[in-house]
Amino acid sequence: MSRPIHWRAEALGDERHVATSVGTLAYRERGAGPPLVFVHGFLANANTWRKVVPRLYEHFRCLAVDWPLGSHYLPVQPSADLSPPGIAALISDFCERLELDDVILLGNDSGGAYSQMVAATGNERIAALVLNSCETPGSRWPPKGFGHLKRSGRIPGGLTFIVQGLRLPRSWRSPIAYGLLAKRPIEDRVMWSFLDPFFSSATIRRDARRVISSVGPAYHERAAEALIAEWERPVHFVWAADDPVFPIERARTYAAALAETTFAAVADSYTYVAEDNPVEMADTLVSAFAPQAAGAL
Repeated sequence: MSRPIHWRAEALGDERHVATSVGTLAYRERGAGPPLVFVHGFLANANTWRKVVPRLYEHFRCLAVDWPLGSHYLPVQPSADLSPPGIAALISDFCERLELDDVILLGNDSGGAYSQMVAATGNERIAALVLNSCETPGSRWPPKGFGHLKRSGRIPGGLTFIVQGLRLPRSWRSPIAYGLLAKRPIEDRVMWSFLDPFFSSATIRRDARRVISSVGPAYHERAAEALIAEWERPVHFVWAADDPVFPIERARTYAAALAETTFAAVADSYTYVAEDNPVEMADTLVSAFAPQAAGAL
């Protein structure tokens, strides 16, 4: 069966492209209302949101981007800065290029670390931050159990060697792969969309290596310190109740230190909340932003 690396679920909306300072980004757009920009994590793409966008697009302008984190199909420029500050700057650049205002920025997994970094810059386009099972103060980046990815990214051919093992579908549920991120198996077509770009393209592998080898906890911890000290806009925590990677207790502690927060624990889910329990996740977001959504429609 053909597995095109650019396949994204139709439920995400229309395919679009935008030129940025580091190259062209592909994204899917659906709906109208306040812009909701999704930021996925490493070795994932816009398909992360395929179950939740159909439940949100009547209230939000949903923008599901393929960020250059290893599962994208449009490589960025060789000179692109893919360090955490570089990715955070790219997220800001995306919002600027599309002239988005009053953005709700939603980050999952390492996408939450990048999103905190964007907010910590004081970007005036960001109206609210949604942290969805991601790095918090005191947690590692990569999180516990995934440090091998960063180490392998610093060894020539190391990350390729590690990821090659995921050519076997039975390996996907390993705790050092996707087994601790999704509570139940992710459908094959989506998993291949995460992995085939890496397998198929040396430039995508190059991008992935540069991303993972540069991460570290100091980045999101400094961002969190800035948000605690200065951020006065809403932060909504949408957390997996059963998350084995990002402990909910640390998230609650962080939420308590911020100025304006709500906290929702989503039942029966691991880190990929949009995969495991999209109905409850969507209900939580609509409830949190109902006044803004209603005013924009």
